[in-house]
Amino acid sequence: MSLHPPAHGRVPSPPDISTRAPSQRGLLAVMCACVVLVIGVVAAINLAVPMLAASALHPSASALVWIVDLYVIFFACLVIPGGAAGDRFGRKGVLLAGLVVFAAGAVVSAASSSVLVMLVGRAVSGVGAAAVLPNTLAVLLHAVPAERKGATIATWASMTGIGGIIGNVGGGAVLMSGSWRWMFAAVVPVSLLLAALTWRTAPVSARHGRRLDPLGTLLLVGASVALFLGIVQGPEAGWGSAVVVAGFCCAALLFAAWTVVELRVEHPLLDPRLFRLAGLRSACLGMTAIFFGMFALFYVNASFLQYGKGFSVLQTGIGIVPLTVPIIAGGRHVGRVSQRIGFNATLALAFACVGGGLLGLSTSHPSTPYAAYAGWLVLTGAGVTLALPTLSSAIANALPPAQAGVGAGLQATTREFGSALGVAVIGTVLTARFVGALPPSARSGQPHTVAEAMATTPPGGEHDIVAAFVSGADTGLRVIGLAVLVLGALVLLESALSSRARAR
Repeated sequence: MSLHPPAHGRVPSPPDISTRAPSQRGLLAVMCACVVLVIGVVAAINLAVPMLAASALHPSASALVWIVDLYVIFFACLVIPGGAAGDRFGRKGVLLAGLVVFAAGAVVSAASSSVLVMLVGRAVSGVGAAAVLPNTLAVLLHAVPAERKGATIATWASMTGIGGIIGNVGGGAVLMSGSWRWMFAAVVPVSLLLAALTWRTAPVSARHGRRLDPLGTLLLVGASVALFLGIVQGPEAGWGSAVVVAGFCCAALLFAAWTVVELRVEHPLLDPRLFRLAGLRSACLGMTAIFFGMFALFYVNASFLQYGKGFSVLQTGIGIVPLTVPIIAGGRHVGRVSQRIGFNATLALAFACVGGGLLGLSTSHPSTPYAAYAGWLVLTGAGVTLALPTLSSAIANALPPAQAGVGAGLQATTREFGSALGVAVIGTVLTARFVGALPPSARSGQPHTVAEAMATTPPGGEHDIVAAFVSGADTGLRVIGLAVLVLGALVLLESALSSRARAR
């Protein structure tokens, strides 16, 4: 920007704020809608699991988990490279490309004739989502004045929670059509409309010579896929099978190679040395644990309410809403709570609520009144409400201001990785317990899903299959709830030791 007066001695009048505000509000609405889209799809796909299980694709139990998780894995691993690509090639351009790629993946998923094609479509959509999410915030921060940045970030961050609500309710409404294909098809016009609105409203920002880290990115994606391969295939292939052992071994080798590469490269994707900071390490673990529990619940809740309670997909989508009531109503009060009772006490209460809520939900049966089920959802949501802003602040405060972008990328990565891990673990536990609880009359053909068991069971045996599924769901929620409590204890222990070390 020039500091010299314009020619002819005329000083231009300042821009009319009243004309700028609507465009900024419009841009904020478009960017928030983009966030809701890519986050909402994560929640909506869980509602379609029973439909997919009974579809002509005939997915196995592990394939169902992959259909849910592959999108999230690519999303988690590529969100930091997506932000770096926006800095290097232009945030608006990468955001537009991400929306188009996201739509292309949805087209492939909607038209898929096999599980393999479906997985390709999910992976492509995950790549697009990773380009969308970080660049929506980058575009906004470039466009709004400094005094509005704080409020803009808060609004943008709240969309991740609202996206889950809209994904559940909107996904349930679309799935009432009776076909899972419509859920994928419905996001295509929305994505393209948002791309057109982004092209019209988003400003072009300066490009930066930020280098990418393709080798580090490939190693991180490969290591994550190998890890989830070992977890997800265990119940069907056997924990000592070649594919499971190879998955875990490859994950260990690739994660080690990734660490070596990131320590040596000039511009790492994510510098492992950052995790020497105890506050950052514990906050990232805490964020992973919270989303581990929340998305494990999303995965089981959708099938439990449909199989166990006989809810329609729309009723199921609405049925998770009590979880979000504390998030919407109490989010703005968390800062005052934390100031009054302290950081560690806030986190202790958060993990107790999430873990306790999941354990409470694990006692649910088809005869359990929905009001009692909703009560446990509210308790879990209260813990999530306390945890998210507290952990987000801890991650941001653990890094210097110059690394704010790294902190934002870490938050997105840990959240999505925790989500994928929660789905993988509860899917694995559920399948193992479901198979073990099936009556002998329903075990012909070695079924691993409710749909497979229903197809082979004699008439009148449906009740036993639902009971076996509920047993698996209860066991899975119990394992996840205990894991959240244990991880929360580790987070609090490290936080306390870190505080004591600083005091000394």
